[in-house]
Amino acid sequence: MDKAQYIWMDGTLIPWDEAKIHILTHTLHYGNGVFEGTRAYMTDNGLAIFKLREHTKRLLNSAKITRINPNFGLEALEAAHIELLRANDFKSNVYIRPLIYLGYGIMGLNHVKAPVNTAIAAWQWGSYLGDEGLEKGIRVKISSFTRNPVTSTMGKAKAAANYLNSQLAKYEAIEAGYEEALLLDAEGFIAEGSGECFFIVRDGVLISPPNDTSLESITQGMVLELAREAGIPIERRRITRDEVYIADEAFFTGTAAEVTPIRDVDNYVIGNGSRGAMTEQLQKAYFDVVYGRNPKYKHFLTYI
Repeated sequence: MDKAQYIWMDGTLIPWDEAKIHILTHTLHYGNGVFEGTRAYMTDNGLAIFKLREHTKRLLNSAKITRINPNFGLEALEAAHIELLRANDFKSNVYIRPLIYLGYGIMGLNHVKAPVNTAIAAWQWGSYLGDEGLEKGIRVKISSFTRNPVTSTMGKAKAAANYLNSQLAKYEAIEAGYEEALLLDAEGFIAEGSGECFFIVRDGVLISPPNDTSLESITQGMVLELAREAGIPIERRRITRDEVYIADEAFFTGTAAEVTPIRDVDNYVIGNGSRGAMTEQLQKAYFDVVYGRNPKYKHFLTYI
């Protein structure tokens, strides 16, 4: 990871190596903390955060779901993102990680009296699954781990505790020689990747599972909007694992993953084993938006 100069912590810019917490920080022990993954892109007009308002709203919604009372509001958090990126004077694309967490002060499962803290870190970061993956596609394994069911966790919250499920699935996939995991829900239908939403293409139709057992993805929503604009037929419905194997194309979407093609799943070659035509079309359209090349969507960019 590339270090930056500063991390924003509860209203103060702290030098990167001095941004520390106590070992008895409540979130570290019990997992109740919420975060976001947000990107800023180096456009022709300078660094710009993509969908800052939407990401900040989702962060606060996650806090509400997990019964955390945030210590900063929407506008203050948005201003903090801008302050941090200006202070660090980044020269290329940036990944941003805001975190609302329960700090040091109490122990035990009853979290309501724990102090609430907020931090935002940012660093220069390229493609999550690699530049080669964006062009040629990645290999994916259907995980032996079921995606956290809605009966046992708050899946609409981007909560730290939820990601142990994703972490173990990702580890299993990499150890088996793949690059990413694809999790099924408790009924055996496709849920999502370890940190991405999932799409397939069949006979010219773009298909993505409903968000019943996945995070409500900001990138997924943008890709669906671009597909509608392009006149691509869309279906939001359940997908079985065997349908994935016979798909013409498949890809992941997410803030980190952006639009990443999938070339095989469980060693079944998807389509012709490379980035499909519709995937490439939507990938290009997405990058045109985040890099400010599509004037229709410039309002989604917050320039620094």
